[in-house]
Amino acid sequence: MLEPKINVMAAESSESNRCYHNESITFFYAKVNKTINETWTPRDITVIALGLTVCVIVLLANLLVMVAIFKNQRFHFPIYYLLGNMAAADLFAGIAYANLMLNTGPWTAELSKKQWYIRGALIDISLTASVANLLAVAVERHQTILTMQLHSNMTRRRVLLLIVCIWAAAILMGLVPSLFWNCECDIINCSSVAPLYHRRFLIFWAVLNLLTFLIMVVIYTHIFIHVKRHWGYISQHSSEMRHNQTVVNLMKTISMVLGAFVICWTPGLMVLLVDGVMGRRSEANRIEKYCLAIAECNSLVNPIIYSLRDDEMRRTFKSILCCLCRGGADQREENSPIDIKASLQEFPLNWDQKFQQDQAL
Repeated sequence: MLEPKINVMAAESSESNRCYHNESITFFYAKVNKTINETWTPRDITVIALGLTVCVIVLLANLLVMVAIFKNQRFHFPIYYLLGNMAAADLFAGIAYANLMLNTGPWTAELSKKQWYIRGALIDISLTASVANLLAVAVERHQTILTMQLHSNMTRRRVLLLIVCIWAAAILMGLVPSLFWNCECDIINCSSVAPLYHRRFLIFWAVLNLLTFLIMVVIYTHIFIHVKRHWGYISQHSSEMRHNQTVVNLMKTISMVLGAFVICWTPGLMVLLVDGVMGRRSEANRIEKYCLAIAECNSLVNPIIYSLRDDEMRRTFKSILCCLCRGGADQREENSPIDIKASLQEFPLNWDQKFQQDQAL
């Protein structure tokens, strides 16, 4: 009775002591019983088509937000620079999801390990950049709203340095699994969702992000409590009422952005946490794709929130789109076969000829 168990334990021990750097992607997928489809199914084609369509919309919508913040001088303040960086993170997420769509299904088996790590790193970087940016926005709002200011006193140089640090941390976090925290030398602890990732890394990453969510919720809860306590005093000073209302409206908009982010990403992070803790017994593969689809939709939510909540942002959007439409109309007129200038030049010439003919008569 004990001999088979001893043999199994010995086999697992020998596997855990070996490194599999030269094995292919299919080897690691087989080890965690995750199948790779050999042929395309109608469902796969539909998912990829819809996914790429959403990615294109995400790219265009967040590019519109970035252009609006760059174009409108009223948005040249720290909070809007951070929101623009949030749009850049969402735009990067659109690129990451598009890359995932183009390297999924039967194409997965053709990937090298380097390509597979890049595919995962892009998603890790986009999530880390978004979380870090939201945390920076939360801290900035906490400092300004407690003093009922609309904008903080941070200089552009400090904001730029903060944005650089956010992306540096995001890139570092994206490189961690490929550099050293993977399961190539610990095959029995491979994740069933991401077969080359170590289960402990998934636990660390999920817990880190969930704790960050909790910290941001605590910060915004404290802000709302502060505003509620002081609103009676604020309402008595009508001269400051409009300014303070603008502060509160901006805070509500950012709170909606945070709420949407937490709602969209929490299911996926919980799946990663359960997979990290339970491993193959979690059967996380059954719902991972749905959680990823929900997370992808989050990158589309922020531009919608801005357009619904911020009148100035909405007007800027309309101005940019109208400029694009007018530019297209002007281009069509320039390419028209009718030469307007020539017709205008011919008109006075014909009139002069007619006048000379009348004089001769």
